Amino acid sequence: MANQTLGEKRIRTEFNPSGVGNVNYIKENCAKLIDVLDAIHPHADESKQEEADRLKAIAMTAIEEAAMWAVKAATV
Repeated sequence: MANQTLGEKRIRTEFNPSGVGNVNYIKENCAKLIDVLDAIHPHADESKQEEADRLKAIAMTAIEEAAMWAVKAATV
């Protein structure tokens, strides 16, 4: 897919070699959550922006990890 969102790229929503339906559901919803975080606007207060960016990155990483474990559970 040419115009993937950040969430779709990070979660690799197109990759489902097992064909298990729950995998698509898990991946699509995790990708949407990453996209919600990505859309959070910068703070007007620049002093808070660095912390906001750090927290967004941590949250996105945790979502990626959760997606991995959830897909593993769905395909055992």
